[in-house]
Amino acid sequence: MAMRPSLPVPSISRRAKIIIGVVVLLVLLLSVLGSLVRLYVDWLWFGEVGYRQVFRTGVRTRLGLFFTVGILMALVIGVNIALAYRFRPPFRPVSPEQQNLERYRTALEPRRRLVALLVSGLLGLFAGITAQTRWETWLLWRHGTKFGQTDPQFHKDISYFVFTYPFQRFVLGYLFTAIVLALISALIVHYLFGGLRLQTPGEKVTPAARVHLVVLLGLFLLLKAVAYYLDRYGLVFSDRAFFTGASYTDVNAVLPAKTILIVVALICAVAVFANIVLRNVQLPAIAVVLLILTSVVTSGIYPAVMQQFTVKANADQKEKQYISRNIQATRQAYGIQPTKDGGPVADETYDAKTVADSAALRADKSTIPNARLLDPNIISATFTNLQQIRNVYGFPEKLDIDRYSIPGVNNGKPQDYIVGARELVSTELADNQQNWINRHLVFTHGNGLVAAAANRGTLQTTQDFAEGGLPPDGPIAIDQPRIYYGELLTDYSIVGARPGEQAREFDRPSGTTDEKSTYDGSGGVNLGSSLHRLAFAIYYRERNILLSGAVNPSSKIIFVRDPTDRVEKVAPFLKVDGDPYPAVVNKRIVWILDGYTTLNGYPYAQHETLGDVTTDSLSGQGTRRLPNQEVNYIRNSVKATVDAYDGTVTLYQFDPTDPVLQTWQKIYPGVIKPASDISPELRSHFRYPEDLFKVQRKLLTKYHVDDPVRFFNSQDFWAVPDDPTKDGTSDQPPYYILAQAPGQEGATFQLTSALTALNRPNLAAYVTVSSDPTDYGKFRVLELPGSQAVLGPGQVQSKFQSTPEISQLVSLLDQRGSRVIFGNLLTLPVGGGLLYVEPMYVAAAPPNSFPVLQKVLVAFGDQIAFENRLSDALNTLFGPGAGSGASDTGAPPPGGTSGTPTPTATPGGPSGTATPTPPGSTDVSQAITALDRAMADLSSAYKSGDPSRVGDALATLQRAIDEYKRVRGSATPTPTSTPGG
Repeated sequence: MAMRPSLPVPSISRRAKIIIGVVVLLVLLLSVLGSLVRLYVDWLWFGEVGYRQVFRTGVRTRLGLFFTVGILMALVIGVNIALAYRFRPPFRPVSPEQQNLERYRTALEPRRRLVALLVSGLLGLFAGITAQTRWETWLLWRHGTKFGQTDPQFHKDISYFVFTYPFQRFVLGYLFTAIVLALISALIVHYLFGGLRLQTPGEKVTPAARVHLVVLLGLFLLLKAVAYYLDRYGLVFSDRAFFTGASYTDVNAVLPAKTILIVVALICAVAVFANIVLRNVQLPAIAVVLLILTSVVTSGIYPAVMQQFTVKANADQKEKQYISRNIQATRQAYGIQPTKDGGPVADETYDAKTVADSAALRADKSTIPNARLLDPNIISATFTNLQQIRNVYGFPEKLDIDRYSIPGVNNGKPQDYIVGARELVSTELADNQQNWINRHLVFTHGNGLVAAAANRGTLQTTQDFAEGGLPPDGPIAIDQPRIYYGELLTDYSIVGARPGEQAREFDRPSGTTDEKSTYDGSGGVNLGSSLHRLAFAIYYRERNILLSGAVNPSSKIIFVRDPTDRVEKVAPFLKVDGDPYPAVVNKRIVWILDGYTTLNGYPYAQHETLGDVTTDSLSGQGTRRLPNQEVNYIRNSVKATVDAYDGTVTLYQFDPTDPVLQTWQKIYPGVIKPASDISPELRSHFRYPEDLFKVQRKLLTKYHVDDPVRFFNSQDFWAVPDDPTKDGTSDQPPYYILAQAPGQEGATFQLTSALTALNRPNLAAYVTVSSDPTDYGKFRVLELPGSQAVLGPGQVQSKFQSTPEISQLVSLLDQRGSRVIFGNLLTLPVGGGLLYVEPMYVAAAPPNSFPVLQKVLVAFGDQIAFENRLSDALNTLFGPGAGSGASDTGAPPPGGTSGTPTPTATPGGPSGTATPTPPGSTDVSQAITALDRAMADLSSAYKSGDPSRVGDALATLQRAIDEYKRVRGSATPTPTSTPGG
């Protein structure tokens, strides 16, 4: 057969090759330089914190997967390209198709090895890059720990589904990818070199090419049989029904179909391999079509028919067994099993009263005295105004709640406090302070912890704080108040000085001068090495790190300063709660964080999206949102601390029964300390984490129901209420309180939430979980009987805002240069019922404003009242003496007013009546003028930043409001029921 002569191949000069090589090398160096510097900086950082083992394990595993999978992929593709070229026919028929391909063959022939290496190398590179992202899947499979529980369908240990099954899928996916890419590569080479002829008369495929392609297709079908086998186990994650897990249709239609498909795939594979001998191209095609048709009928049509005509009409009975599996698995996976099953959730009926007498409230010695009147989500500006000291300091947008037992306070019993770390906020530096030396060498740290009793009725002066000032002053003993690591410290600092060198770092103001200090802690990476300085100069793109004389061999660079970032970096296997909080432990300020182990492969357990289910009206306000990752298993298995001075990260095992944590401990031996290392003092500050509670609260709204038929019908489902004090469209957050639950002895620190009936505003349940060391993690679900409607949070807030006196006061304050802010609406179990308590704040228009507690609103049943103090509100609501237990009984009311209760209801009078104060002779216009003047004085006082002026202005405003209401005849009471009426 005649062949066309070879065409000349263009050549590249030696000089051009050198230039191209140099350019390519420079591009590669510049592209990898940043990655190498980041890797080196991470190496230094992990060495600083003492967790280099974590770094080595991660890098070693990633590199191992990258090279192993990449080389194997490259070999598979390269070998098949080489085989396809080797099997090329020695002669090709003359045809227009072959003539067109000849030019490509001529160009590729001299460089075929280079092209084959490039193609296989690039595909291997991409495969390796993708594979290294699955390093955790590999490690979990290698070190997986048995759960000691089996799934109800296949009776395999849960560890198979959470550790082994994902790895099997990972391997199968890459085998499929390798075979498909090899098949595509072989097809291209065979076509290019004449083994496959689409438009040439005669034989379309040469014998050698047919054998090669048939073997690859047969291997693909064998892998398909393996995939069908694994699909059977994947049914435990099915979402065909409204619940997660294998449904009736999955078990009775899809599962048999997968078994049939395994057999069909094996038969088709044998038929394809038989084509090596039979030399019949139609046989593989028939086998593939048969497999496709069988898959469509058995996996698609048949299950759909069963679902539509057998299950749908009788779903409550057909799915009963499988709903029960979902209920049990979900409770186990999320740690919300009832106590009867050995879990932490105690469910009891709570026949909440709607009418209480003063005797019941006077008898309460735990809940009412600890009722929290300060909202940590609102008063950050108050902390800043009264405790900022200097402009370089600041507090997080959301403050935290902790408890301390202080001699002489609350009879030595635990008292909850609003706490905030006085951190450095470099963005608040004045214009003349904005230079590199100030930002990174002078202003390097915060100073001190500020605390205020949560049940205070006022917070207007520095004397109202239990702990504060500079130097720190208060009953909470702190040996090292400096804060080099915190939530607001986002930039790096360079600290340390030569021996004998004058201190440079601003420490705190002292009279008319500023005290300076030099960091002597263990935190930070030493900059004595020129290589270290060069690396950080490149990393931060800051030449001053290299050139500044202030950076000396004794200097250290402190970075990765946010406690959450530090814990996530040393423990990449944890999800960290979005709200770390400071506490004083062993006379040092430490940040306490909660670490979660999570899975998304727990069989039959319901899936939830972490980011969505943990979002509420306060998300993003001083907290971090968890990633939008689907999970169906979560445990608070680790408690972590970060020292605020030296940045030491310590991980403590908190749930020794968690198989997931046990697996990670095998992967990182020695990284997590045993629970026995937790000191009693540290344990006393542990809080039940909010994000975990939000997830469990969401699941409890459904999974408190035991009966699968009632579950199917959504009977008795609850809902998380919207936050009525915010926009009314986001979930109400849970609240930490110090209270005594019904049946308990004494107050304990709890995380609580009210739950409403599904699609109804009335209260359905009250959920609380203990943070007390003696019964930490124990849930109590107080379920209200459906026979009596108890007002839910939204209804109570609506009742507050529709009360004439309250609405008039809000309108007056909102229209005259200030604004009203409603605080958290707390639900407290008191007197056999549920007492709602809500603080109401007043703040001037920003800037230079901070909220001041103005009123306390309370509700019990259908009764409401609002006064300057909680004690007055309880006296008004329930009768004289009812508020005697409130902690603000002897405290001056907000603004220093006389403390005379706002007239709302006359105790002992007829239901819904009160004695109005008769109008005086003062002209209404004069009262309005006085009110305007008082508002102007308040705005001016806010702008001055003088707390005493603000207090006086608030007192004047209160008198002006009372006078205005008097002359307008506004003393008409809030319609309430008298106690016992």
